[in-house]
Amino acid sequence: MASLNGFSSGMQSHISPNKAWRITTRKLPILKADPIEVLSNDIGIPIPEMIFGDNFVSITHIPSDWTIHFNARDALDGVSKTEEGMLQVAVAEEWKKERSHQEEVKQVVKPFDWSYSTDYKGTTEKGHVVKHGEWRPAQAGEEVRTDLLSRQDPIVFFDAVDLYEDELADNGIGLLNIKVRMMPERLLLLSRFFLRLDGVIIRIRDTRVYVEHADRKVIRQYTAKEEKYEVVQEKLKNARENVTEALRDPNKIAPLLRTIEDTTEVFEVS
Repeated sequence: MASLNGFSSGMQSHISPNKAWRITTRKLPILKADPIEVLSNDIGIPIPEMIFGDNFVSITHIPSDWTIHFNARDALDGVSKTEEGMLQVAVAEEWKKERSHQEEVKQVVKPFDWSYSTDYKGTTEKGHVVKHGEWRPAQAGEEVRTDLLSRQDPIVFFDAVDLYEDELADNGIGLLNIKVRMMPERLLLLSRFFLRLDGVIIRIRDTRVYVEHADRKVIRQYTAKEEKYEVVQEKLKNARENVTEALRDPNKIAPLLRTIEDTTEVFEVS
């Protein structure tokens, strides 16, 4: 991928021991004003406060050149561009006092989902060998092997890459980042969108891409979770957690959310 900012550095790459799979990452500074304007015009919505438009993570099957990659542009293109499902913002106490004639909760009127929620599962490129393959529903036994991933295998490569972040006009945070790790026999990528809209909702959307190096199957699991803000807050209080601190930690919050979607797909490369 060409750099929108004009940089060419920031790239890392690692190949699996059997030479079948390659992970590539790129981390560069946030976009400048001109590339932001170009990107905004391209996808048709305002851009988050912090946009790492040159960053990406990709997994490539070397023999076929099949690739799945994750980048900010395609992720933001998945943000809803209509008012359907638009979230509401709890108004700050001072705002309510100054505008007593207004409702306690106002609708944010913008022609897109300003929380930047995305169900992005990555961008697939079939390469020069894979012509007709498609993602298909997983069959029995085709799953992310958490039992193998929990083993104390050495990690031969790890990286964490931010794609975008926005503080939602000081009403919380919406962010998308990627973590990827390679072990001697397998690899795992986690793309996580995390939304905390204070007083309203908490949402986590995870995409996991799992590969056994000796296999030609790519397993992709997408899990969407969410819960009302006050419900999560109460659960944290009951667990005697530091609520303010825990609300910033998606790993602590995730088990407290309701699962609203959980699907697993498989792509078989040639």
